[in-house]
Amino acid sequence: PVYKVEADLSNVENSSRFQFNDEARQRLIENGFVVIPGMYAEYFLLYEMNRYDGVPNFITTDAMLHNYHLYFQHLLKTVEREKLIPELKKLNHGMMELSQEQFRLLQGSPWENAARRNLAFFTVGSCLLEPQTKIPAEVKNVVEAELKLINEHQATAVSPVMSMGSKPDIVESLKEDYTQYIPRGHYNNSEEFENYFKAMMWYGRMTFRAKDEDETRSAVLITLALHNDQVFSPWAGIYDTTGFFVGRSDDPGLTEYAQVLRKVYGEKLSLKDISQDDAKWQTFLTEIRQIKGPAINSIPIFDASIQPDREAEISGFRFIGQRYTVDADIFQRLIYREVGENPAGERRVLPKGLDIPAALGSGTASQVLQEMGEYEYEGYPENMKKMQQYLTGLEKAAWHQNLYWNWMHTLRTLIRQVPQGYPAFMLNQAWAHKELNTFLGSWTELKHDTILYTKQNYAEMGGGMEELDDRGYVEPNPHLYARLAALCALTREGLQARNLLDERDAENLSRMEELALRLKTISEKELRGESLSGEEYELIRSFGGQLEHFWMEALRDQAQEGGRSQLLINNRAPVVADVATAPPDMVLEEATGYINTIYAVVPVEGKLRIAQGGVYSYYEFAWPAADRLTDEKWWDMLDNRQIPELPAWTKSFIVPTGECRVSMPWEEQ
Repeated sequence: PVYKVEADLSNVENSSRFQFNDEARQRLIENGFVVIPGMYAEYFLLYEMNRYDGVPNFITTDAMLHNYHLYFQHLLKTVEREKLIPELKKLNHGMMELSQEQFRLLQGSPWENAARRNLAFFTVGSCLLEPQTKIPAEVKNVVEAELKLINEHQATAVSPVMSMGSKPDIVESLKEDYTQYIPRGHYNNSEEFENYFKAMMWYGRMTFRAKDEDETRSAVLITLALHNDQVFSPWAGIYDTTGFFVGRSDDPGLTEYAQVLRKVYGEKLSLKDISQDDAKWQTFLTEIRQIKGPAINSIPIFDASIQPDREAEISGFRFIGQRYTVDADIFQRLIYREVGENPAGERRVLPKGLDIPAALGSGTASQVLQEMGEYEYEGYPENMKKMQQYLTGLEKAAWHQNLYWNWMHTLRTLIRQVPQGYPAFMLNQAWAHKELNTFLGSWTELKHDTILYTKQNYAEMGGGMEELDDRGYVEPNPHLYARLAALCALTREGLQARNLLDERDAENLSRMEELALRLKTISEKELRGESLSGEEYELIRSFGGQLEHFWMEALRDQAQEGGRSQLLINNRAPVVADVATAPPDMVLEEATGYINTIYAVVPVEGKLRIAQGGVYSYYEFAWPAADRLTDEKWWDMLDNRQIPELPAWTKSFIVPTGECRVSMPWEEQ
């Protein structure tokens, strides 16, 4: 039923318990809800405090999405530690041996330099993962020079390994952005994960370009080596597992190059035939340059006046290429050089987080972007429209191909038009902005968790008060809870099929799926105006305990010295992730801060009351590339108030100076 909040809150039965300052109170009356900055390090703390104080819980989609992020990150770390790191060690050892043998066989031939490059390439990867690796004498100097650049991670420079045997022409040589090797996300908490991060970043970013004949020889030698079961098995295990989490490589690799080799040389591939038949080799070079290049450019290159054919500059082979993601593709189409200058002559070298929901069909995001002046860049409106049409036309199966796409699919429910019949607080512009905030907060967590594997685009250069009525409310978004339940099921079934899930984590994912489905059912009953059962109200009341269970389970592998408080200090909800680069020296950082408090006037059993919950705080800002932020640095900035302002559009629902004191029942008496 339609309801209206009276100007004096007289029809809100528990309003006397909440003492807002004037601005926050006015916003609550106008919009039916208000968000006030908070300092909660985790969602469960806020909800458990509500339970203790007898305050009605407002279960938010933010809290549930954050809950999935915690478990996704836990599962990914577990798989990396137990499977991917051991597999990468096997792969490194095998590829070093095979590369050394190829180098021995090809000495004195035109293929010698390519073979030496590969020996250096896999030695670098091995040294990054296992620093005690012995460096072969033939490549010692170049490997040490490469490792120095990686470990200093300060600059964009020509790669010593990839430029082996090349002319000293800076335009022709492959440059690498070594700031990408700063361990971040969940990878800077142990030496083992830091080493794994750098090794996989190396294998994911370095391109053996199709335009360069010698680099292509290196790619072919790697393709031949991967036909050996000793290395193919661990390579496939790593690729398939990371593919399930994040997706397919955006660059050609083993599959594409092997296919062209068989087309040109026949089914029986031999090193001798390929390295000695020059006519077929020229045919192969022609064919390989016809393969579709990557959708997303992650190589620092010069602008169109220096390197006009970007496709030719960036196309090539990657060993375990970073993955295509739909959001990076959106960014790629909406920055320079796809988008031109604005009337002030400025280039759009960094995207905006709002580009993502706008491309997915959010009219609210598009409106905010127009107000910010983004539509004034030449080609931006046209490219945005093309992306919207492309994404609208995608088949359903595309959104279920892996966990990354499915997470994005879940977030799409936050940009749908809320129809009449939903609660009054959801039927205004402020709520549409709040939903964008939720979208971008969860998307930031997704980018944080997958920062190693996803390709980054580059522009060019209680108890004790049972008598108190604290019945709460669930933010009614049944579509989101349904998709979140499906995402939990896909996570469980996909990992079980790969023998990557223990019984305890399978049980927890089932429990999370069940919680999402129960919230879906409650949402539907709320929207139909039906009464909830006592058991359902108890689920809302005990929501903080549910969240705490999953939080503890996601962190169970960490030492418990100092108990829960120490665990909280080392594992806070705020995260940061760089998502795009503007060479030579800037990146776009997306971050979530401490959890804000939302107060909403909700209908419970035919009467209005204020319920309290938690929502994301979201930040977006440019930052020096040489100082790509870790979570720990971001926490320090938050604690010291050295943070950018919240996006201007969030001020429709956040009162930055808002305050609210909640009185206890005995105080009222």
